[in-house]
Amino acid sequence: MYRTFALPALALVTLLSACNGGSDFERAAVGAVIGCAVGEIVDDGKCVTGAAIGAAGGALANDI
Repeated sequence: MYRTFALPALALVTLLSACNGGSDFERAAVGAVIGCAVGEIVDDGKCVTGAAIGAAGGALANDI
């Protein structure tokens, strides 16, 4: 269980580090992809919910 969760989590953290640069649209797209992956990992079948939350977070990332 630990290894199956650690590898996708490491990949997601790596992708999140790319959110610092770029436009709001690019950050929203990366956030949506990461949110979808997290939604599937944490609770099976929650890709759309995770993508919506990730896109909103990605678009607002430089405003915080």
